[in-house]
Amino acid sequence: MAVAGLLFVAFAVFAVGMAGAARNGAQSAADASALAAAQSYRDQVFAGFLRDAGTADAGRRWLTGRADPPDTACAEADRLAAGNDADDEGCRVTTGPGPATSFEVTVRTRKAVGKSVVPGTEDIHARAVARAVVEPRCSPKPGDAAPLLLVCDDGRQLAVDPQHLDPLLDAKALFAVRLAATDQ
Repeated sequence: MAVAGLLFVAFAVFAVGMAGAARNGAQSAADASALAAAQSYRDQVFAGFLRDAGTADAGRRWLTGRADPPDTACAEADRLAAGNDADDEGCRVTTGPGPATSFEVTVRTRKAVGKSVVPGTEDIHARAVARAVVEPRCSPKPGDAAPLLLVCDDGRQLAVDPQHLDPLLDAKALFAVRLAATDQ
């Protein structure tokens, strides 16, 4: 009888481990999906900044939270979720505070936890939520001088001349992407 009890406890612990592994897989898929959406949007914002660098606005709107809505960011989240054996159950875009834009992605694993001594686990799928944020690293220096002068969070200053763009200027230099805490 004691051996049977020990076996039951061992299988129950194994079931808890399976559920934990499923939850970790779902969280990894959610993190990857949210980061993919944010990185896709960062690329879109950078392209818009470069396009508008020669206009009267000089691309300032892209650095102050007045960018265009994300075109394909949530589709990228869906693609990454699928690549991680999960389904994207929602991609919510939020602007603010300030110039930040965030992407909150909810995923559900395609595989259930599986059969175990704990009844009902064969139909339970893990869910997870992750949020990634895109924030400008630089802000326009006051004034309408050309070229556009940017002051970055690391203290450096960048001059953006639309006639002679620095080939080393890239999306990562102007916009940060990071995971952020969720409400769940």
